[in-house]
Amino acid sequence: MTNPVESFPVHIPQAQLDDLAQRLAQTRWPDPETVCDSSQGPQLARVRALVEHWQNAYDWRATETQLNQWNSSRTEIDGLGIHFLHIRSPHPDALPLLMTHGWPGSLLEFREMIGPLTDPTAHGGNACDAFHLVIPALPGFGFSDKPTSPGWGVEKTASAWVQLMERLGYGQRWAAQGGDWGSAVTTALGHMRPSGLIGIHLNMVMYQPSEDEIAQATPEEQRMLADAQRYIQELSGYMKVQSTRPQSVGFALADSPVGLAAWIYALFQDATESSGEPERVIDINALIDDIMMYWLPNAGPSSIRFYWEGIGKTQKSGPTTAVPVPAGVSMFPGELLRLSRRWAQARFADLRFFAEAEHGGHFAAMENPAVLTDHVRETFRSLR
Repeated sequence: MTNPVESFPVHIPQAQLDDLAQRLAQTRWPDPETVCDSSQGPQLARVRALVEHWQNAYDWRATETQLNQWNSSRTEIDGLGIHFLHIRSPHPDALPLLMTHGWPGSLLEFREMIGPLTDPTAHGGNACDAFHLVIPALPGFGFSDKPTSPGWGVEKTASAWVQLMERLGYGQRWAAQGGDWGSAVTTALGHMRPSGLIGIHLNMVMYQPSEDEIAQATPEEQRMLADAQRYIQELSGYMKVQSTRPQSVGFALADSPVGLAAWIYALFQDATESSGEPERVIDINALIDDIMMYWLPNAGPSSIRFYWEGIGKTQKSGPTTAVPVPAGVSMFPGELLRLSRRWAQARFADLRFFAEAEHGGHFAAMENPAVLTDHVRETFRSLR
């Protein structure tokens, strides 16, 4: 076999963890913000508290063990090594499901969904809702290889995921799910309509409202537009940097673990439904796990180049050609980029499922995994 699938046990050398500990201990901290909120970015006290926990109470080895229990694997596609988790269900008729994360997420963001999706009978569900899971790390993210030349954007990644599913023996019948950049890749898969893809589910939709939609917006849709405008005006600085000059901030992300942590923490602060306190809705160890998936493989600089590759290609003005495959969409109230059912119906030719959760934000798989799991099950129930 030219490009075999190989076991890829994760084991970080102790010297690398010792280096991290030394860097954390020698942090040169900035002055505190001059305001009493997070309008200037992550607050000094919050980042210092996170780093203190990182130094004194966090255990990477436990996370490493968990990763390896989930069949950590690797294969080369189009010259790039792709790391992924492949968790087979104990139920033989399970539906293969590809799940794609975004930035600053990682394949670990789906951890609370893995058990309920693969073994629903052990979690109060039915065997007919079981999935085999394939959870890859995006190119340049986590322990996937870092692209050394341009081109690894949304469309090429989607094509690579088709090859991955075929290589695992799932090419005849499978489904896909994603949020953030995972939503863009999953939407691209929907437009590609590869053989075997029966449908997609998204917990974020990348879109721009048309002039007519803006003019005819209901009060609820006007609130959605206002939240999107707030994101663009107040919270999207990271996106503008990463989509235009990613290498400028890349040096800091590669050299300083606290710099990387603060850059990532800002998104959890701004995009969770937590009033700026992400530790209230996501366990602090899970937040640090996510940061470690960027720090350990030095994936900070390579991951943000995905914005340089993809921005402008996935956010086009007005409705474009509707996604042709069956689709489900979940909206979470803390998500800043939301759309209504009728706006979704204009963008998906066969919208099988649409629901609004009672709580949760941009990191739905971490903030409200139980509801997201239910929505995924319901989306594909009629398509099996």
